[in-house]
Amino acid sequence: MRRYRTEIDNVRAHVRSLWVVIGLQFVVILVLWFGWSQAPKQLTVHVPPDLRSGATLSVNEVPDANVYAFAFYIFQQLNRWPENGAKDYGKAIFRISPYVTPRYRAELMADMDLKGRQGELAYRVRGVHEIAGHGYEERRVDVLAPGVWVVWLDLDLFESVKGMTVKRTTIRYPLRVVSLAVDPEANPWGLALDGYASEGPRRLSESDLEEHTEQAQ
Repeated sequence: MRRYRTEIDNVRAHVRSLWVVIGLQFVVILVLWFGWSQAPKQLTVHVPPDLRSGATLSVNEVPDANVYAFAFYIFQQLNRWPENGAKDYGKAIFRISPYVTPRYRAELMADMDLKGRQGELAYRVRGVHEIAGHGYEERRVDVLAPGVWVVWLDLDLFESVKGMTVKRTTIRYPLRVVSLAVDPEANPWGLALDGYASEGPRRLSESDLEEHTEQAQ
């Protein structure tokens, strides 16, 4: 009889140990569920354009080439007025709003109002494109701080009014780019234009273009 009582006590102790294990597993499951529920639903990983030698990718790291491509694409869209600047400029600002900071958007709206009052928008067609041989290079992107860059764009600017060319020049634009991952649905890049750097745009002379060609060679 004593032997049977000992066996019963052993079984009860084993059952208690199993309940302890089940409790620990339940706690682990709760912790894992909480971690899973807090994980981001989407991740943006910026893949560099040249993968011939491989790449180590980080979720928060943006390659300089991608920063340059973003700045050029958005700035080109901003300066594309296909028919009438009086209407197209405002449409362009609205279209790229998710890709600019609130401060720069306010500057653009003020610039549009000023140009409108001075008669510089009516029936004006505008566009910019990259100067041949002046595309992305490492020295065209300066890192000012984590998540802050200055991108140097050398672009041909042309404008016409009712078919007559009124402006055609080459300009260097120093554009400030910042990290702004506040709305991944509207802005999957997680970047935004923040206006010009302190120097502002300047026209490029023939000597500037020749000097760049010599440096590239």
